[in-house]
Amino acid sequence: MNQSLYPGFKILLVDDEPAWLRSVSLILARAGVSNITTCTDSREVMGLLAAREIGLVLLDLTMPHLSGEDLLSSIAEMYPEVTTIVVSGMNQIETAVRCMKLGAFDYFVKSVEEDRLVQGVMRAIRMHELERENRVMSDRLLSGGLRHPGAFREIISADPAMHAIFAYIEAVAQSPQPLLVTGDSGVGKELVARAVHRLSGRKGQLVSVNVAGLDDNVFSDTLFGHLRGAFTGADQPRRGMIEEAAEGTLFLDEIGDLSIPSQVKLLRLLQEGEYFPLGSDRPKRLSARIIVATHQNLSAKEAAGSFRRDLYYRLRTHRIQIPPLRERLGDIPLLVEHFLQSAAQELGKKKPTPPREIFQLLASYSFPGNVRELRAMIYDAVSVHRDRVLSMESFIRAIGSDGEAEGGEVHLPGESMFKGMEKLPTITDTVEQLIAEAMERAVGNQTIAARLLGISQPALSKRLSRREQ
Repeated sequence: MNQSLYPGFKILLVDDEPAWLRSVSLILARAGVSNITTCTDSREVMGLLAAREIGLVLLDLTMPHLSGEDLLSSIAEMYPEVTTIVVSGMNQIETAVRCMKLGAFDYFVKSVEEDRLVQGVMRAIRMHELERENRVMSDRLLSGGLRHPGAFREIISADPAMHAIFAYIEAVAQSPQPLLVTGDSGVGKELVARAVHRLSGRKGQLVSVNVAGLDDNVFSDTLFGHLRGAFTGADQPRRGMIEEAAEGTLFLDEIGDLSIPSQVKLLRLLQEGEYFPLGSDRPKRLSARIIVATHQNLSAKEAAGSFRRDLYYRLRTHRIQIPPLRERLGDIPLLVEHFLQSAAQELGKKKPTPPREIFQLLASYSFPGNVRELRAMIYDAVSVHRDRVLSMESFIRAIGSDGEAEGGEVHLPGESMFKGMEKLPTITDTVEQLIAEAMERAVGNQTIAARLLGISQPALSKRLSRREQ
């Protein structure tokens, strides 16, 4: 598929008046619709459709040889997947109703305003794309396998939920519509963007921009670029990231932090498909696919009024929610093996052997930092590694210093955990609660629980024996 043409399927204009064909082609081209072919002889239409490259037909009704209504009926019967819009010189309700019954998607009079015709064509394109994407997605899910597993080589996972996401990505990767990727910090949202870009077939590059903390002026300059003299200090022209990503993919991370003025500019870019570099009065076309990501709840931000509703609904055409690591604990052994290998290679060390207990210890932790946190833990452990078997001490320190028990209170450094209690617990009660918590976190493994408590395994075993007596 030629990514310089939009949409990804051909639009056929049929009319015996060449002047009208030229006029509509120019109108659509100004709106960014460039994948257009024309036909002045209605007898050739069915042969053109046989090539299966045409997804949308704009059809005149009054033509010699074969009438538009006859063609409309034949298209609906033989090529039901093709969307047809009737554009007629007759403003007759009866004719419009008859055409809709024959299967037309829409009906326009030739004297209609250009904007209305363009909007109708864009609606038809979007509907056709959605139908095609649904068919592709159904095929992926029914086949139960991935066609391009190599595209996901950076995302280490055997989790069924993640593989369902991979199948969805394969289905929507070539769509020109925006893709919204959500998930907690550290789950790998940029890795998903890379996989989408690989599968898109786009000849341009992937350009990533973190928009968190950018004020509106910096956001505009970063994305749109500027001309020389556009503002004080603009001594040289600069290409924006949109232009850098031409024919490729533009990945905007932390989209939930955008200011309202910047949200308006992003919405206009997505709606109109064009932008103005700062200081320019000549628009440029958007040719990059937009992927956005956030760890925030955009639905809640939209309800609170801090994220525009129209932009939110525009961005959520295609959505991916990446599950946190705590919901796919089965991936921990795979990730540990992967990060041990990469850490040893980067640090110039021999890959250490992980102790058996480490997987139980890690599975007892909630990983608020997700895969990124696990990677940091392993790189830290490998950096101080000396023996053949990897030490668990750095993991125990990292997990023990998390500072926040799930569902409990957060205590500042140096602040007593008993502060605010009206009655202090006894030493016996405190010890019992610590042991119970350690055993729960260690999923019953006494060796891990003892390490969490900073005591020996025999000492813990003796205390547990006393409790059972």
